[in-house]
Amino acid sequence: MRFVLRVRAWEYRQLPTVHRCQRSSRADKARRLGYKRAQGYVIYRVRVRRGGRKRMVRKGCVYGKPRNHGISKLKKEQTHKNIAEQRVGRVASNLRVLNSYWVSQDASNKFYEVIMVDPHHKAIRQNPEINWIVSSKHGHREQRGLTACGKKSRGLQKKGHMATKIRPSKRGNWKKRNTQKLWRYRSH
Repeated sequence: MRFVLRVRAWEYRQLPTVHRCQRSSRADKARRLGYKRAQGYVIYRVRVRRGGRKRMVRKGCVYGKPRNHGISKLKKEQTHKNIAEQRVGRVASNLRVLNSYWVSQDASNKFYEVIMVDPHHKAIRQNPEINWIVSSKHGHREQRGLTACGKKSRGLQKKGHMATKIRPSKRGNWKKRNTQKLWRYRSH
């Protein structure tokens, strides 16, 4: 299997960064995540560079306090898988991201396959199992952290005292705690 994965990684390296697949490389995994070999379902493969991310600043220096001086050795809060979903979502903007899974990696890249659904296809719109994704609230769900790996990176898999300040989101929770509400009619 190790040899097969090496050959596969070589093959994927020769292809464009984001490209559509004829079929899934891992049919069992794709099916578990909601893929069906039916009309309206598409699979895209995407390549993401491995490793941490650098801070985007001019001349490699932050004109600020020492706690913000780091340029390298910074990690993105999102996973590589999350970034892969977002890139495919931008390229195929008429489709919706359903889910994704790892297929291969080498020293410098990770390869993921992203399951996409066409919300305008009649077969999808008439299927009660999947037609929830047709709703406009699911447009670009991968960009807003609404897919499975997006929710995971937002910390929404935890509940209770482990996750007291992350619902509905970290920013939303902070805003609620730091906004003074002045009601028009307030009881004294």
